[in-house]
Amino acid sequence: MMKLYYATGTCALATHIALIDAGADYETVRLSFASEDQRKPEYLLLNPKARVPTLVTDEGNLTETPALLAYVAQKYPQAKLAPLGNPFEFARVQAFNSYLCSTVHVAHSHRMRGYRWADEPEAIAAMQRKVPASVSACFELIDREMIQGPWVMGDTYTICDPYLFTLSQWLEADGVDMAKIPNVRAHRERNAARPNVQRALAEQFAQ
Repeated sequence: MMKLYYATGTCALATHIALIDAGADYETVRLSFASEDQRKPEYLLLNPKARVPTLVTDEGNLTETPALLAYVAQKYPQAKLAPLGNPFEFARVQAFNSYLCSTVHVAHSHRMRGYRWADEPEAIAAMQRKVPASVSACFELIDREMIQGPWVMGDTYTICDPYLFTLSQWLEADGVDMAKIPNVRAHRERNAARPNVQRALAEQFAQ
């Protein structure tokens, strides 16, 4: 059985949803950032990055959301969560998820975690002021160029969809005008109606 370590309100939700989509046998362990559980010695043995998510498998521990999502898709090919038989299409899935990880999530993180990049209060404040513009630019690009509809990759639901849904939960707090990204808004609503998403959210807050 796999074990997913997560914190509520984080990108770990994407992997949680994918595990349900895949029909995987898993359990979850919730960490509290307020208690700094992610920095405790027992967790650092699993993930020395002190971040979530971490997926503990029989083969070892995995970190980084794009890797976890790709692993779940390949571990459970019968769920058809990625175009595994087409190298080019699978690379497109990976490209989208990599953009969410390396660019979109980083832009969002400047609102609450500017201390990762600067020490001066003025610099951190400047990063925070930039978040509405930088995150908006990312999502306007996604809305205009990347969502093929009704799912990210077109008619077929993939591991891109729980990841985009997860990050889109943060848009209002980041100061993004939802009226400017109708495709992202519709995608979020479509995902929110899925029973697997509702189950994942219920499990995350039930512990």
